[in-house]
Amino acid sequence: MSENSSGGADQRSTVPGQFTLVLHSHLPWLAHHGRWPVGEEWLYQSWASSYLPLAKVLRTLAAEGRSNLLSLGITPVLAAQLDDPHSLSGMHHWLGNWRLRADEASMSGNTALGSHEHRLASEAIADFEQRWRHGASPVWRELIDAQAIELLGGPLSHPFQPLLDPRLREFELREGLADARQRWGHTPAGIWAPECGFTPGMEKGYAAAGVTHFMVDGPALRGDTTVGRPVWDSDVVAFGRDLQVSYRVWSPKSGYPGQSAYRDFHHYDHATGLKPSRVTGKTVAGPDKAPYDPALAAEAVRRDVGDFVATVRERLISESERIGRPALVVAAFDTELFGHWWHEGPQWLEQVLRALPEAGVTVGTLADARAAGYVGEPVELADSSWGSGKDWRVWAGDQVSDLVALNSEVVRLALDTLDKMRTHQDGLRDPVADQLLREAILAVSSDWAFMVSKDSAAGYARDRAHQHAHAVREIAAAVAAGQLAKATQLAAGWYAADGLFPALDARRLDAAS
Repeated sequence: MSENSSGGADQRSTVPGQFTLVLHSHLPWLAHHGRWPVGEEWLYQSWASSYLPLAKVLRTLAAEGRSNLLSLGITPVLAAQLDDPHSLSGMHHWLGNWRLRADEASMSGNTALGSHEHRLASEAIADFEQRWRHGASPVWRELIDAQAIELLGGPLSHPFQPLLDPRLREFELREGLADARQRWGHTPAGIWAPECGFTPGMEKGYAAAGVTHFMVDGPALRGDTTVGRPVWDSDVVAFGRDLQVSYRVWSPKSGYPGQSAYRDFHHYDHATGLKPSRVTGKTVAGPDKAPYDPALAAEAVRRDVGDFVATVRERLISESERIGRPALVVAAFDTELFGHWWHEGPQWLEQVLRALPEAGVTVGTLADARAAGYVGEPVELADSSWGSGKDWRVWAGDQVSDLVALNSEVVRLALDTLDKMRTHQDGLRDPVADQLLREAILAVSSDWAFMVSKDSAAGYARDRAHQHAHAVREIAAAVAAGQLAKATQLAAGWYAADGLFPALDARRLDAAS
């Protein structure tokens, strides 16, 4: 069981079972690919609003002697951006601009908003300059080494694995775990499978890669998420998200971020780019929303912390009674909900992680749950995801059939070209082969189909998919024509924009069988 639980009196015996919070941190590769409205701005907003305050919350709690607070997924492609020199420089500039925009708001008459934002920006700049200027890896490693968190890994570029060629699927997962080891000195045993996508047989690949547990959505386990389940005939355990508890926080109809006192995400002050309003009401137009009041929002945080703790307690008690043994409750969310989408989310997190053990709830990680025996009978896990319908429609439906076909073409072309290049190579590393593979994995990122299906910057998503596909095609064409100097020049040009994972080595891709 987790040792973090109290900090005060040990009241764990008052509630059976364990609560686990899982956060999934991910953005596609955005560096060098546009700025506004979609592009690097998305990265910097999420960094400032979510990653900086989350790390600060976890450091604060760890300094109090608390451990095993949550399971934190950080995708390799996000980790690459948070360590990238270009992104680090851009982020520092963005933070300075944020404070200037706050000062501009004050000078234009909105003193309350300007003062609030100036304080937040100044704190973020000081934190970034002290802890983040050499990349995020030291920040996360400090928390991992302190056992404040369990790190969850994943495949390199966050592909929708069920639709991916098995050779590339195996490569992306193995290299993603190796990337984590390189950055943090720790190889994750657990992963957040991209989009919680699964198809039978993947458990064998997980076992071969050393993965012992992964996340699925609740319906994949037929709604019974009170224990993890070994998948098919493997020892790899699937843990399911408890929707009843998770939806208390993030539900379009009734989740906490939609409450009237919280800052409204969608309404901007166009002169400064700041968000001046509180939600006020779901049918209230932007210009008619009431001004944001941090004190009023803080009171709402305290109220919703109490509600969540009561919900978790009741769920643990009722589910433990139902199954006749201590139950597991897993709540899982995108990290970017906390701060970026929900301004007060980091405050809520810090208070919840203190309040749960004070209320007699044992808090631990997925690894804790597995070690403590929160594991039931095997499950014949079927095709599933955490997307709409809990099936694959978001990534394989009619609206993205062109992207599915594009991905198949690009992967086939890349693998065929790499196989042919291998027969003519001298065994040395080849930057042309590496970049060809790098562009292929960027092309199959699950984000592009998701953004199209959800009509969220769909044009940008299609452009990105086709841009990386174009890179694969023109490098492969030069190789096929024997124009090696041109292929080298093209690869170097694409590497300037897409230079993530510099350790990526195409020689480690398994040969065709």
